[in-house]
Amino acid sequence: MKMTARGSIAALLTCMAAAGAASPAVASSVPVGVPLDAVETTLGVDTPRVATAVPVPVVGAPEAPRHHTGDMLPVPLLPVIPIGTELGRTLVTSPVPNVMGEPETDGEGSLEAPATTLLARTPGAVIGSPLTMPDGGNFGLPNLVTPKLGLTTPELIGNPTALLGLEAPR
Repeated sequence: MKMTARGSIAALLTCMAAAGAASPAVASSVPVGVPLDAVETTLGVDTPRVATAVPVPVVGAPEAPRHHTGDMLPVPLLPVIPIGTELGRTLVTSPVPNVMGEPETDGEGSLEAPATTLLARTPGAVIGSPLTMPDGGNFGLPNLVTPKLGLTTPELIGNPTALLGLEAPR
């Protein structure tokens, strides 16, 4: 069987499409239940129930450096990398005895933090060249300047909240 250029390109594209379709979905958080049954058995007290999710950071594509007129090096030289994750829902419930002062009114307290998206960006490095662009007044040679060095500020963007609740029996 003879493989033509057109056939090999079609085979390559088919393999790439199959690999892209078979890639697993990335989870933004993994649910976790905190086992406290041993504490309850050992101490003989009602323990809180804790359910949460462990965030799985997803690293994005680095931001491309930009070239400015008159600068020999791009800005920022060390690119900023975005990292996104989802802080999963967290629920802590605990028995609260004698809510109204009587044993019949035992209730349950809860603290809930709904899921929220969190975005972080790493700092980037800004470095200035110790030379200027070629200078026509200096026979085409660059001039010396004081080099610049700096960092861009890191960012953390999110809106975490918490809800406190108390439920008494009816």
